[in-house]
Amino acid sequence: QVQLVESGGGSVQAGGSLRLSCAASGYTYSMAWFRQAPGKGREGVAALTSDGTSRYADSVKGRFTTSQDNRKRTLYLQMNSLKPEDTAMYYCAAGGARGWSLLLERTEYNYWGQGTQVTVSS
Repeated sequence: QVQLVESGGGSVQAGGSLRLSCAASGYTYSMAWFRQAPGKGREGVAALTSDGTSRYADSVKGRFTTSQDNRKRTLYLQMNSLKPEDTAMYYCAAGGARGWSLLLERTEYNYWGQGTQVTVSS
């Protein structure tokens, strides 16, 4: 069982930046960030494997960057040039997703954090 604890959410104006953190209690091959806006499904945002393979949703490419500190077992999501449409609850996920095409599929992840709210105002 792996426990995940997110932090770093908040409110920011459009064009601003936030950094999310996700501390994991154990090792998994892949970790990812998902988000869910009110009335919408949960979508994959960014994912990273322990050997450095990454994948980003088209909507955040060039603006978001995910990275990890293996020593601290912590995953980060640096979000720049934030837009109002980025407003959502952001969840950290961990699992054994293998293959680039599966990295943003929520069914590939077994463990989920409690979520942290990101609100971007125009």
